[in-house]
Amino acid sequence: MISVEYPPGPATQAVIGAMKPVAKALDRSGEREMEAVLRAVAGRFVPPGPSGAPSRGRPDVLPTGRNFFAVDIRGVPTRAAWQIGAAAAERVVERYVMEEGDWPRVIVLTCWGTANMRTGGDDLAQALALIGVEPVWEASRLTGFKVTPLGALTRPRVDVTLRISGFFRDAFPDQISLFDQAVRAVAALDEPADQNPIRTRFESGEAGTDISVFGAMPGAYGAGLQALIDTGAWDQRADLAEAFVAWGQFAYGKGRQGEAAEDALRTRLKKVDALVQAQDNREHDILDSDDYYQFEGGLAAAVEAAQGRTRLSLHVDTSRAEFPKVRTLSEEIARVVRGRAANPRWIKGVMRHGYKGAFEIAATVDYLFAFAAATDAVADHHFDQLFSAYLEDEAVAGFIAKHNAPALQEIAERFREAITRGLWLPRKNSVHKRLDELTAERGR
Repeated sequence: MISVEYPPGPATQAVIGAMKPVAKALDRSGEREMEAVLRAVAGRFVPPGPSGAPSRGRPDVLPTGRNFFAVDIRGVPTRAAWQIGAAAAERVVERYVMEEGDWPRVIVLTCWGTANMRTGGDDLAQALALIGVEPVWEASRLTGFKVTPLGALTRPRVDVTLRISGFFRDAFPDQISLFDQAVRAVAALDEPADQNPIRTRFESGEAGTDISVFGAMPGAYGAGLQALIDTGAWDQRADLAEAFVAWGQFAYGKGRQGEAAEDALRTRLKKVDALVQAQDNREHDILDSDDYYQFEGGLAAAVEAAQGRTRLSLHVDTSRAEFPKVRTLSEEIARVVRGRAANPRWIKGVMRHGYKGAFEIAATVDYLFAFAAATDAVADHHFDQLFSAYLEDEAVAGFIAKHNAPALQEIAERFREAITRGLWLPRKNSVHKRLDELTAERGR
């Protein structure tokens, strides 16, 4: 057989050419970081630099090793973020219609501070676009908003409630106020009820009808699920739902600075059609951070507890800003399990990092388990894939045992817990034998 190698095409060559300076900047990052640390501990000046994600059009943040600053919040959302967020909003509506056959009326959207700093406000822009409001700028500074007429919107408005992170609360108080004002402006419009569910909500007379932003109490962070998952101090999904409500019941906007509004949150959860979580880059995924299962999973559990049924959970991928994609949570989990978590190339890569690599493998199992506990988005075959990749593969299990023996035990115990709690029905009977072997090894 004759093997013929073809040179890369023009588009590929352009990408390779653009990546060369990025690769050089990455190579310089380690040295620059060490220099910056030594300068800092010596009490010397560390030059400032911008923050952001290189994969989201910010190669200027490289090389690292600078005293980075975040963002000028007076311009959030930026014009670029508005374009991306508005496009993502339309993809959310389209996907909901495709799945449910009707327009979405009520959505809860998660807003994280770090993500909005990286993107300049993609999530906030998405929320504004869904309710039918457009930001107004003077030069690069945000000065207000204008309401988009229904005729120009070409769809009904969506009633959006934000579940903000503690960092978003601390970093973006002006943006909380902006969104609250925008919602109130839409609620005051004289529009048909089927086109403006926000007006319907404000006129309903139910508890806390004018609250559109919820989060943790002042000074608190997270969504309340991590301690329960880590310790096993829960019996059923409803316990996780209660923790999410207890942590996220505090209202913000129009003079509210974190006052408890549990009844208002529970009322809102009963009416939710869809849950939306955005991810703005490919430098992490939903199975390598506990924040995703806490917010995305916790919200899904809370809505299920409030309504007695599951609702559509959508994961918005804006890592390629020009092509935002919307997947269901189950699709996103399946994609990550297949593409990263059980991928031999990823496993081989983390095995270069010894103790930390074994830790990353254990964390992946933990986070898949947590999503299975909080949602119906994890299937048996997802656990099967990870078990086969981590514990049935002697080379991988041997690596974990050698470099981080406690991680191997934690992985085995987490798989066992998944079976015990009815979250996983293994395809192979040999799974139980293998877990028994690992448990016996620990007892020696």
